[in-house]
Amino acid sequence: MAQTPAVTPRRRRRTPRQKSDAARQRSGRLPPSRIGARIAALTAMLALTAWCGGFLWFLLNTYMPSVPPPRADGIVVLTGGEDRLATAFQMLNEGRADQLLISGVPASVSLRDMERSAHLARPPAASHITLGHQAQTTVGNADETSGWVQAHHIQTLIVVTAGYHMPRAMLELSRSMPDVVLYPMRVQPTAIYDGSRPHVWRLLVSEYTKWLLAELRFARLASFLRGIHDA
Repeated sequence: MAQTPAVTPRRRRRTPRQKSDAARQRSGRLPPSRIGARIAALTAMLALTAWCGGFLWFLLNTYMPSVPPPRADGIVVLTGGEDRLATAFQMLNEGRADQLLISGVPASVSLRDMERSAHLARPPAASHITLGHQAQTTVGNADETSGWVQAHHIQTLIVVTAGYHMPRAMLELSRSMPDVVLYPMRVQPTAIYDGSRPHVWRLLVSEYTKWLLAELRFARLASFLRGIHDA
């Protein structure tokens, strides 16, 4: 019985793309799409690492205890909590400065209202206190403080605000008053130490993000654009 000769299968012709991929595999090179994906992944990883490192610095700065500042020409307290007011009033009574600016006070709030909310046993002399009613943002606080500093010829200033707000406050104040020496005085709300509450972490992440935007001068740009719109 005659054997049927084996039929050799016909090779399919490879497309130019298949030939190109095969050549890259032999040379060890990756296609451009995979190179781009790897670069994007590496960029995202570096950005995440930088963000986490910055956030760690922000937390250390937030919870860093403030040493009692030296005597200064003035004190500015950025409103937002009765503990900040009580601290600023106490420092004024202790003679750590001669003048106090309370920045960002609502127009309907009086100095007497603030003294009551701070539960003061001995209110400081009103003649040493200025209420600033113009500021509504941290940028506004900085601009309002700058005008007050110039009017009172202040060269050294104690800054009183919450620990989580201090990096952004110091940044904006230093930009508005580059020649004034600033001493941070952090006032920590009790709730800030309760890391089990989600809203605490939301607050910290939000303030860190605002500080990053302030570093990029986004807050100044937004304030400028709002001014154009209001005009």
